[in-house]
Amino acid sequence: MKGQKRIRDYGIRIGSMETGRLNSITDVQGVHVGHCTLQGDDINTGVTAIKPHQGNLFREKVTAASYVINGFGKTMGTIQLEELGTIEAPIVLTNTLSVGTAHQAVVRYMLQQNEDIGDTTGTVNPIVCECNDGYLNDIRGLHVKDEHVLQALEAAGEEFLEGAVGAGTGMTCYGLKGGIGTASRRILLGTEAYTIGVLVLSNFGRKNDLTIDGFKAGQLIYRLDKEKELSSDKGSVIIVLGADIPMTHRQLKRVCKRTAAGLSRTGTHFGNGSGDIVIGFTTANKVKHYEAESFIGIRALNEKRIDEVFRAAIECTEEAVLNSLICADTTKGRSGHVIHSLKEYISEIALNK
Repeated sequence: MKGQKRIRDYGIRIGSMETGRLNSITDVQGVHVGHCTLQGDDINTGVTAIKPHQGNLFREKVTAASYVINGFGKTMGTIQLEELGTIEAPIVLTNTLSVGTAHQAVVRYMLQQNEDIGDTTGTVNPIVCECNDGYLNDIRGLHVKDEHVLQALEAAGEEFLEGAVGAGTGMTCYGLKGGIGTASRRILLGTEAYTIGVLVLSNFGRKNDLTIDGFKAGQLIYRLDKEKELSSDKGSVIIVLGADIPMTHRQLKRVCKRTAAGLSRTGTHFGNGSGDIVIGFTTANKVKHYEAESFIGIRALNEKRIDEVFRAAIECTEEAVLNSLICADTTKGRSGHVIHSLKEYISEIALNK
């Protein structure tokens, strides 16, 4: 998107399923994504915002679930999400020490849209997720402010940049420059076509472990690289999964679990110090805040057909991680630290794959 070369543009096709029009989470109708990128001197950070639909999310919530692959993380909002099975505000990604700021900014954003929140009705539950960008970013400087979160929300649209942008500006993945990546898949269920999409914030993995479509690319990069250091598999990854498939909270959680298989295909083993969190939602089952009926109808997927949805989530996750790598440029950050781009090695990988 936005003119960037993605992993498929290098002849690497992940899986066998059909992609959506943009091969993006925004192929799910109504889903928009926006960034605010902060760069300068020792600053490499930002905000990424995901809107599940374009209406009033508080008044018309989406059915949702979360899943913790490894819990070394500081995500906010998942307790209520898991209890009620809904998301009622935009999902925001940022760096670890800016979670509180992002939460407050989303609260302000939702208060402006809803005069009833905290007055004639209950409060609001923002979902804020994080990864630690402290190697490339002066994270102690607390550079993310309320206005940056609002800028990301206002910038949200169907097409957006991937790689070292927004929340991904200072992230490192498999010892290379990581960040934001996305992918989507189309699924025929009965006579209807549906879409599932994934967006990742990648900040995990050990360079030697990187696997691209089954090829041990990290081992080749390690041999080519002058820097032979092998760090442990720590960091984080945030996975946001969106779909327009009618599913319950329980079914969404089952799909969220399968994204771990997509991560594994890229080479990670979910290290002790990695916060690997999945947030999933479907736009097909909306829940009205002011529902008047005592009973409401919820459509659910026949679980004899759910294997195709599992496969789609796995393929999307694997490809989204690779897009986050190939779209990111080499970045020089805090204290002169430099993280190189996968672009510097991709021709050699293609030659040897």
